[in-house]
Parts: sequence; structure tokens; C-alpha cells
Amino acid sequence: MFAALTRAARSSMPFAGEGLRDRLVRGSGDTLSAVMTEMVLRAMVPDDWDAVAELVYTSTNYWYASKGAGAIFAGGPDVARVFPEVYEALDPGCCILAVHPRTGRLMGSCFFHPRETHVSLGIMNVHPAHFGTGVARRLLRHITDLADAADRPATGGDGVGRGLPVRLVSSAMNLDSFSLYTRAGFVPRRTYQDILLAVPAGGLSHDAPGRAQVRSATVADVPAIVALEEELTGIRRGGDFAHFIENRAGIWHVSVLDGRDGRLDAVVASVAHPGSRMVGPGVSRSESGAAAVLLAELDRHRGHSPVFLVPVECGDLVRQVYGWGGRNVEMHVHQVRGACLPFSGVTLPSFMPETG
Repeated sequence: MFAALTRAARSSMPFAGEGLRDRLVRGSGDTLSAVMTEMVLRAMVPDDWDAVAELVYTSTNYWYASKGAGAIFAGGPDVARVFPEVYEALDPGCCILAVHPRTGRLMGSCFFHPRETHVSLGIMNVHPAHFGTGVARRLLRHITDLADAADRPATGGDGVGRGLPVRLVSSAMNLDSFSLYTRAGFVPRRTYQDILLAVPAGGLSHDAPGRAQVRSATVADVPAIVALEEELTGIRRGGDFAHFIENRAGIWHVSVLDGRDGRLDAVVASVAHPGSRMVGPGVSRSESGAAAVLLAELDRHRGHSPVFLVPVECGDLVRQVYGWGGRNVEMHVHQVRGACLPFSGVTLPSFMPETG
């Protein structure tokens, strides 16, 4: 699948350099699009990390502040380096930049993550000076073109198919981005409440059924985690969970709940970094299992206020997290372009890396 992404990108990218597993951006040197000559697309390289971090920091804070919601990031642009650092660790080259053809300045960026069953779209940012100029539309089209050209696993014995679904979670507050995605063929599939919970320095005193059976995941759990998520959502991303559990960056943790039948009943990861403190991604067979792993993972963020997403239809779980002290801060929508199996159980998506 990734080889197909690379082939498709080589035929369209304008910039000769490293990216997308060292091959994505080796193209002809032509400009990317004859109809949009005011920008050039290329893959992010390590020398871009600081500029991309500043773009993410500035663009995100500007948009939320313009809506009266206040800044999302604090502490300066360096905190947003977590995005290029994490994406490069997972899949080198999986960030596309829009740059001004004359000045070389960043106009926009979009992270994405090719997986076996789909492509996930990550955080997309456009510099405030270029809002409304088509930068986001062009970045999105480039990635959906890659997904459309990719190989997907064979099904039913009929050989390898063409094209992969693209999945994302976007803010319901941002109607411009919501419209961008739905115009591109994305269909809303699930809605989430964003919950912020201030964890006391002494930890959470609450309990949930099954909490005592929650444990820290090990690399040996990855096959069972993959099986659980595929059963409930139809997607596979074992490399993500292996990365979280190995935790070479020192910012991840994963909790699992063992079931009575020897299978896993729930899993959830979390990230603890000044640029992103969030519980997710994860899945659970039941709301009670989701509560157990959420509570365990939240308790690891003592003295901080992580955010996590809960499906709006999971009423019992929502009431539980309210009882723990959680409060709503936003709404998000899970959207999919292409094939999507119905959701089962509880999904607990994240923004970093993007959800499946």
C-alpha cells in the first residue's frame, strides 16, 4: 500500500528532496498544479520542523482566539514540535507543506498517516494570511489523491483492490473545515463530546467496575489490541500501538482491560506533553470497560487537565465522566471518505496522532 502512495506522489510532487519514506517527493521538478500556481506542495523535511511547529501554534491559536475560545497552545511554538516529532517517528515524510513559490514561506501544512486499512488525516493548518485562499483544499486533494491511488488488502479472493478510505476527526465548531471535508466526499459517522478533566495532584478518588483489572500494556498485547480494534471498527494500526507501548519518547502510556474469555475488553493510550495532553486513542466493547481504562489512564495525569473524546450516544459513560469532574469544552465529528463499517462498542479517538 505504501509503495502505491509513493508512486502516486512521485508523479505529482514538485520538489526534489527526501520525504514519504525517502521517495515521495522525488518528482520532475515541475510546479504541482497549473491551476494553482500561487503555491507549491512538497513533503516536510527535518529542517522544516521549527517552521511547521510555529505554523501549527500560530494558526491554531489564531483561529480559536478569533472565535472567542482563547488560545489552545501555551508556552511558545516549541511545544508544537511534538507534531513533526511524533509523525516522523511513526512514518517519515507524512506531512505535506504548501509553500509560497517566490518566498518559500509556509502557507499551510497537513499531517497524514497511511495505515494498512485506511489513510488518516491529521492536523491541518493554514497561515492566517492565507485563510480562504484554497490552501487547505489543495492539501486535502493531494492526500485524497494518494489514498485513491493506493493498494488496499485483497478481499474475497479477488486480488488487491485500489483506493483506501480516508478518516479524520474534525471540530464541529469549525464549519469551514466541516464543509471542506463534506465537499470532498467525507461523511459524518460519529459525534463526540470533548471532555476536559482536571486531575488532582493526589489522583482521582473515583472507581469504576473493572478498574482493578486494568493493567499497563506490553508489546506482547499488540496482536490482541489490533484484533479488538478491527473487530469493533474494521481498521488496523498495530504500528501505532506498538509505538505508544515502546514509548521511546517518554510521553506515551497504554492501559488495557483483560476480558474473562482471554481476549481484551478495552484499550486506551494517552500522551503527556506540553503540546498535547490527551487520553486516546482507544476502543472498548462496553461503556463500563471504557470507563475502567479511561479512569486508569486519566489518573496518570495527576496535576494536569487532559482532554478526551466520548461518543455522544454513550450516555452512561458521559454521566460517569461528569461525576469525575469532567466538563464539555467542544464537539468533534468523525468523518470518513470511502468505505466505513458501522461502529461497534465505544471508540475513544485522539488528535495526536490522528484517530483511525
